[in-house]
Amino acid sequence: MGRVTVRRPVRKISATGDRRRPDALAAEEPLELRVGGKALAVTMRTPGHDVELAHGFLLSEGVIGGREDIAVARYCDGVDDQGRNTYNVLDIALAPGVPPPDTGVERNFYTTSSCGVCGKAALDAVKLKTRFPPAEAAFAVKTETLSALPDALRAQQKVFASTGGLHAAGLFTPDGEIAVVREDVGRHNAVDKVLGWAVLAGRMPAPGYGLLVSGRASFELVQKAAMAGIGLLAAVSAPSSLAVELAEENGMTLIGFLRGDSMNLYTGDHRVLT
Repeated sequence: MGRVTVRRPVRKISATGDRRRPDALAAEEPLELRVGGKALAVTMRTPGHDVELAHGFLLSEGVIGGREDIAVARYCDGVDDQGRNTYNVLDIALAPGVPPPDTGVERNFYTTSSCGVCGKAALDAVKLKTRFPPAEAAFAVKTETLSALPDALRAQQKVFASTGGLHAAGLFTPDGEIAVVREDVGRHNAVDKVLGWAVLAGRMPAPGYGLLVSGRASFELVQKAAMAGIGLLAAVSAPSSLAVELAEENGMTLIGFLRGDSMNLYTGDHRVLT
C-alpha cells in the first residue's frame, strides 16, 4: 500500500535560528478508479482506505445504493519504474443487474485534492437525485454535544498531527460518539471514505449519523451527505452559498463555524436542541 506520509528535508527559518531537519508531508498520489475494466475517474488522494473511497464515490455519484451493488473491488495493473505495484489503480465489478455509470458529456470525472466536482458541465448535472431523502432523517443533537465534536475529531487525526496537511471527516451519533474518522488531502475524498465505510458496514442509508468535516462546507460535501441520506452536516469553517441552498432544498441541517460553544445554523435548525 502507498505511503500515508513522506519524509523530506526542510530548511526551517525562525526567530530562534536557521536549521535543516526532516519534515513529514502528507502523501498525495493519483488513484484511477475503473468500473468493469473501464476507466471512470482519477482522483488525487492520500493512499489508504481506497476501497472505502471507491464505494463512497460511487454512492455519491448515484451509481450504487449499498454494498450489495458491488461484486468485487480489486487492485490491478499500475507499476512504478521498478515494476512494483503502486496500488493506484482500483477496478470495481458491479453486481449483476446494476447499470454502469453514464460517462457522457455532462461529467469529466477528473478530481483533484481540492475540488471534487471539477468538470461538471452544468449545475444541474451536480444536483443528483438521492435514493435516500435526507429530509426524512429523524436526527437531533444537543448543542453541547456538537460543541465537543471538533476536539474529538482532532484527537483522531493522527496523520494531521504529524503533517498538518490533511482534511478529516467523521460520522457521529446523536449522543456524540464518533463512529469513524478518515483523513485525506482532499476534503471530498475524506467524506467519500467515511461514506464508503458506512456502505461496507451495511449502514446505508445513514440517517442515524451526522457528518462532521474539519474544513469548510462546500456544495459537493452537502451533495455527498444528501446522497447518503444524512440529514445534518457540521463544518468547522464556513459554508458556501450553494452549499446552503442545496441543504435547504434537501431539508438538511447545515452548521458552520462549529468552534467551542459557538456555531452558525444556516438551515434545518429543528435538528439542533438548545
